[in-house]
Amino acid sequence: MTGTDTPPPEPEPSRETPGEEQELSPQKAHELDELRRRVSELESARHEPKHRLRALGSVLLIILASVLALLAVVAVWANSIIRDTDRYVATVAPLASNPDIQQAVTTRVTNVVLKQIDVDALVAQLSDAASEKGVPPKAANLIGNLSGPIDSGLKELVHSTVLRVVSSSAFETVWTNANRRAHTAVDKALTGSADSAITLKNNQVAIDVGPIVAQVKDRLVSSGFALASKIPDVHTEFVVVEGKDVGKIKSYLRVLQIIGNWLPVIAVLIAAAGVFLASHRRRALIGAAIGVFLAMVLLGVCLTVFRTVYLDHLPPGTNADAAGAVYDSLVRFLRSSVRAVGALALVTALGAFFIGPSRVAVLTRHFCTRGIGAGRDVAVSAGLRLGAVGRFVHRFKGWIGAVILAVAAIVLFTWNYPTMMVVIWTAVIVLVAFAIREFLDTEPA
Repeated sequence: MTGTDTPPPEPEPSRETPGEEQELSPQKAHELDELRRRVSELESARHEPKHRLRALGSVLLIILASVLALLAVVAVWANSIIRDTDRYVATVAPLASNPDIQQAVTTRVTNVVLKQIDVDALVAQLSDAASEKGVPPKAANLIGNLSGPIDSGLKELVHSTVLRVVSSSAFETVWTNANRRAHTAVDKALTGSADSAITLKNNQVAIDVGPIVAQVKDRLVSSGFALASKIPDVHTEFVVVEGKDVGKIKSYLRVLQIIGNWLPVIAVLIAAAGVFLASHRRRALIGAAIGVFLAMVLLGVCLTVFRTVYLDHLPPGTNADAAGAVYDSLVRFLRSSVRAVGALALVTALGAFFIGPSRVAVLTRHFCTRGIGAGRDVAVSAGLRLGAVGRFVHRFKGWIGAVILAVAAIVLFTWNYPTMMVVIWTAVIVLVAFAIREFLDTEPA
């Protein structure tokens, strides 16, 4: 030895963590858990005011977005009725073939035509003609007593003629074309300054059915009732909507029509802000979707309740069945929009739930992934080679999913008046696209 050798250093005591090579005693484990709990409480207490403010702001924004979503659906509907001629015609065209509307128009036109025919003068002319022909006085007096039967028969003749006109396909064509030509006056009608086939006065929305009277006159003349040719041109109104609140309603619709283009965008932006502000954004997204869904349920209930209230406040003598048919036709597309938005909100809530950490969501995703993976393995064993496609999908899997969702959103927001079935089929196609993405996803060897 050339020098004194120093003894080797003693090994440092091992720093094993609990659960690796040694276990803590029950007492120490309890103390550690208690310490962790206290640290967690301190962290929570430090951030609690901030979290509460964020949660409150998120809730308020989501509630506001839900209310605006309700108003946005009504605004888009009002805007479409006023500005979109095809939409307006599609709304009112079915009324021409509605039996209640046909019966109401028939009654209205029949009364107008009969007012132009003087039955007593007609009977007097028959009696004078009989006297001139040398008919015995008793027979002439008998003709004079026929005013009642003649009046009844004339009513039946006019009513049946009007009903044939109103029930014909020609009436549907006249009805549709007249409404298409008159659509430019709808905006004026809602503001109370119309001067065309559609008017709004005395809290009534009415349509001039004078052309129908002209057709009835021609039919009566062609059937041999020459006296009908003396009926003058008559302009009479068929009331479509009537009620003491029509003036208020058209004012509200006018306001909604002005903001109709922007209100849906504003509602979406406010909902997005509420989700972004929340600490748990996935839960906030579910809450926002449920809020919109409940708003649509509320709007649907309000439409049903308002129908009953509207019919109960009709003036005496109004045909309630016809008024109900008009109401149902006017809100038909509004109900369709309510169902579509409600379905979209429900699909969004379910999607946000199934990407979460809950046991049901995890099991569902695991089941679907295992099933698709098993199908892919069978296809590969049968000779399918994914190669570069599989590696590309695996590398950009997240981006591909984002593109799928973005395309679905663009389709729904650019579709003119999407229905509930459009929403459902879009959701189905998105699920199929994600399933294809999962099938093509192969990890590189």
